[in-house]
Amino acid sequence: MRINTTKAVVTGGASGLGEATARHLREGGAAVTLLDRDTERGAAVAAEIGATFVETDVTDEASVAAAIAKAKETMGGLTCAVNCAGIAIGEKTLGKDGPHRLDAFKRTIDINLVGSFNVSRLAAAEMAQNAPEPDGARGVIINTASIAAFDGQKGQSAYAASKGGVVGMTLPMARDLAREGIRVMAIAPGIFMTPMLAGLPKEVQDQLAASVTNPPRLGDPSEYARLAGFIIECGYLNGEVIRIDGALRMQ
Repeated sequence: MRINTTKAVVTGGASGLGEATARHLREGGAAVTLLDRDTERGAAVAAEIGATFVETDVTDEASVAAAIAKAKETMGGLTCAVNCAGIAIGEKTLGKDGPHRLDAFKRTIDINLVGSFNVSRLAAAEMAQNAPEPDGARGVIINTASIAAFDGQKGQSAYAASKGGVVGMTLPMARDLAREGIRVMAIAPGIFMTPMLAGLPKEVQDQLAASVTNPPRLGDPSEYARLAGFIIECGYLNGEVIRIDGALRMQ
């Protein structure tokens, strides 16, 4: 696979890691369809980079099926899915106000884990129809985990559980889809300058940056995007989770 022949859907494509990935792929010549719930921002980004936008709820089967069908129609096929849609909450299992809200836990799992699986399975069904490359390749799925899957901090039970699920399904999904020639990878980012972190006070951002081993700064979403592009083009990468975190290990 090469970026300039890739036909990709990117969830969470209206901002953060998803937007950076969409921009990087378009710069490399790929056809891209952005899937996001933010219609205003999603449409604006798509228009700016020459992509397509489809309003999508990743947790809803019908919504994702319609979005993938539209993407396939617009791009003339589908060879890649990058799942960046997700949420993060901070809430202790037992806090000052009582037990962790169950609805908040379920929503985090639903969007981060179930949503990633929902898009992956429906995208795989379309990729399986592609004519194979000489090595049998028909497509690649890249899901977004987090270093919180390995060393989650206090207040991250829901988030860490959701990302741990993404890590856990990477290898079995790769094995499931091997017959169809579809690779499955996951990226586990550390602390990146996404819209969520950009809203924090400068002193908090500096403290977070100082905790990174080397280089002592926040990750740039373009670095995630370049890694996603490398995964697309490196056909022997499969069934693995790659940390991109400046050697950060959460305390």
